[in-house]
Amino acid sequence: MSKIGIIMGSKSDLPVMQEAIDILNQFNIDIEVDIVSAHRTPEKLFDYGKNAHTRGFSVIIAGAGGAAHLPGMIASLSPLPVIGVPVKSSNSIDGWDSILSILQMPGGVPVATVALNGAKNAGILAAQIIGSSDAQVQEKIIAYKEDLKAKVLESSKTLEY
Repeated sequence: MSKIGIIMGSKSDLPVMQEAIDILNQFNIDIEVDIVSAHRTPEKLFDYGKNAHTRGFSVIIAGAGGAAHLPGMIASLSPLPVIGVPVKSSNSIDGWDSILSILQMPGGVPVATVALNGAKNAGILAAQIIGSSDAQVQEKIIAYKEDLKAKVLESSKTLEY
């Protein structure tokens, strides 16, 4: 079975990244969670980026705030798809610094980028990537989307104005 790596620049990013952890656990997809700081642990970042594909990972979700170099640096080193989660951190400029640091990657180094603090969508996207070649995961995604649809339809029935 495929495994997804979830990394973040610091422990303070965990409350945001927990949503990716939770949704992937809901889909019963193996994950490994770690702190990998682009600026404080560059050697660890290089080792992680260069070797994640040899450790059974299929996708990497990388969340970071502030200058947010983690997703892009991992993408520059790894052959795996990387999903970046911009995190609105205490030193952030309303999150825009993180968004732009992750979104504005140069040609040849793609990072799929979700919304500010959008770790849940990062988890769903990672599951969909895995589901494209794993029928069991794809069935879980289909069931999840059907449940979303049912909740909206139920809300529509009970709408009062």
